[in-house]
Amino acid sequence: MNAAAATASGHLPVVVIGAGPTGLTAAAHLVDRGIEPLVLEAGTQAGAAVRAWAHVRLFSTWGEVMDRTAEKLLAPTGWAKPDPGAYPTGGDWAERYLQPLAEVLGDAVRLGARVTGVSRSGRDRTVDADRGAKPFTVHVAHADGREERILARAVIDASGTWSTPGPAGGDGLPALGERSAADRISYRVPDLGDPVTRARYAGRRTAVIGSGASAFTALALLAELAKAGDGAGTHATWILRRGISGSTFGGGAADQLPARGALGLAAKAAVDEGHADAVTGFRTDAVECDAGSGGLVLVAEDGRRLDPVDELVVLTGFRPDLTFLEELRLGLDERLQAPVGLAPLIDPNQHSCGTVYPHGVKELSHPEAGVYLVGMKSYGRAPTFLALTGYEQVRSVVAAIAGDHASAERVELVLPETGVCGGAGLFDESAPEGSPSDGGGCCGDLPDLRRPLRPAAP
Repeated sequence: MNAAAATASGHLPVVVIGAGPTGLTAAAHLVDRGIEPLVLEAGTQAGAAVRAWAHVRLFSTWGEVMDRTAEKLLAPTGWAKPDPGAYPTGGDWAERYLQPLAEVLGDAVRLGARVTGVSRSGRDRTVDADRGAKPFTVHVAHADGREERILARAVIDASGTWSTPGPAGGDGLPALGERSAADRISYRVPDLGDPVTRARYAGRRTAVIGSGASAFTALALLAELAKAGDGAGTHATWILRRGISGSTFGGGAADQLPARGALGLAAKAAVDEGHADAVTGFRTDAVECDAGSGGLVLVAEDGRRLDPVDELVVLTGFRPDLTFLEELRLGLDERLQAPVGLAPLIDPNQHSCGTVYPHGVKELSHPEAGVYLVGMKSYGRAPTFLALTGYEQVRSVVAAIAGDHASAERVELVLPETGVCGGAGLFDESAPEGSPSDGGGCCGDLPDLRRPLRPAAP
């Protein structure tokens, strides 16, 4: 945007899409810079996506999921800062941090406001003429049925990827029969503390597809259920698209995020103790109903058929919803659907959470100046995101919007090193023992499963 256009649109707000951790943090940084934010959240509460996994404990501590600028905004309200060394659940994070932050932002946060499209005012993506001088136009559908068009000087998309989980199919598409079996498939970590959900899985056979932190969590929870008085007969079949190697269960005792390392070890214990069987090199092609047992039979692309299961939990990652951004000129990597400047830094074939190079506005910029994908949305299909990364992203982006380019380019972030974070990189090959991806192996002492170690990648 040229200087004249910037002056003309300076009175307009910066629209932030999503009132999750990264979106609310972006708004806090905008307020700190004296810039008006307008946060549009499709859900009925701030942190709606986080609340959907309220039962899951993070593998990051409170100190790793709070932002200093947001804390500065909260401090005058009498907000009680959580213990930085404790591990919150998703529910804790939403209630004790995200909700108070949304409340202090006040009318800048609009709930029940779903963004349906973003473009340049009067310009579709094909039009060059005077494009940079036009403000952004954001179309919004409200919960009461109203439609609205909002003009913005910049757009920060922090809508995440929670609404678009990956399917069971090994080719990235839903497996044949997957849609018709939807009533017996979950794409989220089950909340076994909920009586109805617990009854759904207790005493039953469940197939878990996935190799990341969410799959570890589900395996550990199902193993706990199997050992409980009401869980006799509970058993999991763990389906991996790759083979088992020293990196399969993460960094173990060597992980600098101890709760994440313990989670991998808990998943390993589920297999070692017989509560779960592992099936490797299995890329699901079809989900069929067994006429005799009524169970679901998974069929691989190589023709293998598994024994029937009662339930299927698909935890194959997430992907960004780009449909409402199709009139913008985005520069996205063809594989990860992440900004082209960021993609090489987060490629799961090469990087884990701790090896991602610090990045900011430079790596997040697009051919369409003034629009930024941040947080989980910026990582596209890569699974290596941590909350601190998103906070640093929006600090840099907001500095750039404010014209403080020196601060925007001064990106400083130190992330915990890790063995692996999960994901689909190199899933056709088993890493050789002793390779860098081993992450220290999985040979540490197993955690006490009576402790609430149920992390999920924030």
